[in-house]
Amino acid sequence: MKVYCYGLDLSDAIQKVIKASSVNKNLPILEGIKITAKGSSLTLTATDLELTIIKTINADVKIEGEVIVPGKFFSEFIRTLSGEQIELECIDNSNLIIKYMDSETVVRCLNLEEFPPVAKVEEELSFTIFQKDLKDAINKTIFSAATNDARPILKGCLLDIKEKELLIIAIDGYRLAMCRKALADNNSEKEIIVPARSLFEISKVMADDDTPTTVVIGSNKIMIDLAHTKIVSQLIEGEFIRYKNLISNEFASYATVSKQQFTNGVDRASLISRLEKNNVVKLDVKENIITIASNSSIGNIKENVVSSLKGRDLIISFNARYLMECMNVISDDFIIMCFTSSTSPCVIRPVEGDEFLYLILPMRT
Repeated sequence: MKVYCYGLDLSDAIQKVIKASSVNKNLPILEGIKITAKGSSLTLTATDLELTIIKTINADVKIEGEVIVPGKFFSEFIRTLSGEQIELECIDNSNLIIKYMDSETVVRCLNLEEFPPVAKVEEELSFTIFQKDLKDAINKTIFSAATNDARPILKGCLLDIKEKELLIIAIDGYRLAMCRKALADNNSEKEIIVPARSLFEISKVMADDDTPTTVVIGSNKIMIDLAHTKIVSQLIEGEFIRYKNLISNEFASYATVSKQQFTNGVDRASLISRLEKNNVVKLDVKENIITIASNSSIGNIKENVVSSLKGRDLIISFNARYLMECMNVISDDFIIMCFTSSTSPCVIRPVEGDEFLYLILPMRT
């Protein structure tokens, strides 16, 4: 293999794919990055068997070939050469020679035969969605996915694909997040569960614009095709929680508030509540005001937020972090908070439409 490329292009590609590499004592090959020189391009691939990221860049390929390099070292080293033109040469698949300016470095390659084959997705369904829409839907939900192994199914997000819309739902047992986006070209329906970690990496490489991207779904894999970048993830098998049964349509109270004012109030109140283990803030919901209160050994805080209430007054307590995490991803100026009682879940939704919905269980105090 012999190829010339720009350091900035190579470094950018490495930073994208290395997110899929893995420190695995049983399979050390998964720490590697596969470099394939073919035609007029250089393709980098990394995988931890659950997530695979493939990135292609333009290159001047003199001799085609492929090698496996230690991912962490290669990433850190090439980052220092982002302003240079780089020559990569490997003659016997055992050593990669990196030439730059008047210098060169030799990197010992890993065993090419041990690297797992690139995951293939046998298409059962595909749809196209704007990158900004998929990115937004992911960011509005993944923080509510579980992070522990108590219920592995909840470490994934449900993608409920309908004929004209995509719903992404995440649940961790204490809260639920849901976001919906319109689809223009889909004619099929399917439900799949994608690891939240995979969705997080997908969102990071997506543009925040109207560039379309194709999502391909197979029997046990999903692939996001972003032209020069492909991300393939294993799906989680099993039955997701029947989320529709968790969401009530009837409430005793509806409070409309400024999202920013409410966020600021909870943020300040949580400065004290964070010092305690349970991080509790108490909401006293009344006709024209919501009082947000918190207490700890060093003092107490009370914040008043103007609201418009339909229904009865109530007092209810929440984990401040759960409130803040959903508020931080809402871009609407005003939101509606829906209450049934001090011991029933609160539902947060937009004033108009149904793009997002958050359900948070209260805390007993």
